[in-house]
Amino acid sequence: MALKYDLVVLGSGPGGYVAAIRASQLGLKVGVIERESLGGICLNWGCIPTKALLKSANVFEYINHAADYGITVGDASVDFNAVVKRSRGVADGMSKGIQFLFRKNKIDAIMGNGKLVGKGKVEVTDAEGKKDIVEADHIILATGARSRELPNLPIDGKKIIGYRQAMVLEKRPESMVVVGSGAIGVEFAYFYATMGTKVTIVEYMPNIVPVEDEEVSRQLSKSFRKAGINIMTEASVEAVDTSSDLCKVTVKTAKGDQILEAEVVLSAVGIQTNLENIGLEELGINVDRGRVLVDEFYKTNVEGVYAIGDIVPGPALAHVASAEGIICVEAITGHNPEPLNYGNIPGCTYCSPEIASVGLTEKAAKEQGIEIKVGKFPFSASGKASAAGAKDGFVKVIFDAKYGEFLGAHMIGANVTEMIAEVVVARKLETTGHEIIKAVHPHPTMSEAIMEAAAAAYGEVIHL
Repeated sequence: MALKYDLVVLGSGPGGYVAAIRASQLGLKVGVIERESLGGICLNWGCIPTKALLKSANVFEYINHAADYGITVGDASVDFNAVVKRSRGVADGMSKGIQFLFRKNKIDAIMGNGKLVGKGKVEVTDAEGKKDIVEADHIILATGARSRELPNLPIDGKKIIGYRQAMVLEKRPESMVVVGSGAIGVEFAYFYATMGTKVTIVEYMPNIVPVEDEEVSRQLSKSFRKAGINIMTEASVEAVDTSSDLCKVTVKTAKGDQILEAEVVLSAVGIQTNLENIGLEELGINVDRGRVLVDEFYKTNVEGVYAIGDIVPGPALAHVASAEGIICVEAITGHNPEPLNYGNIPGCTYCSPEIASVGLTEKAAKEQGIEIKVGKFPFSASGKASAAGAKDGFVKVIFDAKYGEFLGAHMIGANVTEMIAEVVVARKLETTGHEIIKAVHPHPTMSEAIMEAAAAAYGEVIHL
């Protein structure tokens, strides 16, 4: 006899599990189908364990620079296996937390591979191959994504690796080529370089972190090069020969081909959605360029089926998936939620220095023909940053010159990922530049730089 629910969610990542919990809060009987571990990639193999690795790198960096703070310590060394073990322990603890939340909210976790097989029906195949049918009035697809593979960069899990293998290597490699400089690429580049690996980043675009403001990119390049990371831009990996002990990486550049040698090559060239074998074709669900097409409340073209997260158009970010999940179930239950404003989604990158941004870049604003006011405040002028020994970076803000609308903010420096939410809330509330300037910020803090940058945009900055 089939299990029956009001809502079944396929996938338990930050989109799926959040949707499930919100649906339970709203009175629905909910089941979640998961083929691997509750919490999905983000919690088990993405956001959380990578931040644990980066914290270990950060601590090691502090120890190595203890003399800068008047502290003398002995020679520090890395126990790489212990660093990895701590990261896995953090992920396991968070996964257990999701299990607790499921019990608390009376949500059934159904382990196995799920596939749509008809109206309101999902076939679940468990690890032993046993099949069951789960029925639901509403089905949310939240199957997420995985590392994208390039034809000339096939991941073998040993010499050419993706982010999952990068988190659990048995030993620290002496050398590494990182292909791609998005968030995943630069975070692992920072981690391994700090651990002692000789790292080279190869980026196809003219700038690393190419989605960020160009000034942020230049600052990160400067900081990375200072840390000993080699950066090659406007370059592409054409082939990797793994037949020897070291990988021979052929890199095409404007000056001709170069051969790099490295113990490991990390492919960080983006993600590929998990749409295979979930029954999209059987039900005739519309897909375009690897993304499921949905309306503003995440309905597909098939009645009773919805999709959220990495598999729909929009930024592939955990907090976006969570927001989409909440909006989706609130719409299902008749709560008339406000559609998500994709123009006000913050992005964070957790290398050192950190990067955080939201809204338009200066270049994008100019391309749209908007007359703008731009303000920038360097952390070298911040008392808190100087006291912390974290003077690299800046806050840059962009306002509409006519109305004072807060168009965007771009930050690079210590703890800026904790600061960007101020701008997100300000933009949500339609706060103007002058209101930011007149909102008293505590001193000394890094967050003062937002106020100071806004003041700089209007010619009122005090500390520059």
